[in-house]
Amino acid sequence: MSERRIVSVIPCSGIGKAFGTVSREAAYELCENLRPADTTLVALSKLVVGDQDAQSRVRTNPAVTIDGCKLMCASKLVKHSGATVAREVSVLDVFRRHKDLKPEGIAELNDPGKELARAIAAEISGGLDEILAETAGGQHA
Repeated sequence: MSERRIVSVIPCSGIGKAFGTVSREAAYELCENLRPADTTLVALSKLVVGDQDAQSRVRTNPAVTIDGCKLMCASKLVKHSGATVAREVSVLDVFRRHKDLKPEGIAELNDPGKELARAIAAEISGGLDEILAETAGGQHA
């Protein structure tokens, strides 16, 4: 029997920006509430400093990145760590589909921002089974 696969979730660290806060809140919602058995949260800062455990987790598990802006730092750093991104999620792209959920606040998101984070988490959660199936049996690069 093969080892159970999990998905590494890497949110943006856009400190001081509402869309960065949304990306982190979405990651917490996904990893803590929606799919705790199927996901592991990896702090982007750990990849920045070259943390061996964080790099190993993104290299050996499929990675999902959640970026708060066009710079796509989470995706870029995962790739720079030698890993493959199974799915890139842009908070801005999801916001364009949910214009009524304008996030405001940094330390504490407003209710629309929290709802946007939940929408992102739900969207990612819906695709996790497909990601896990695609990478079953050690096929992940």
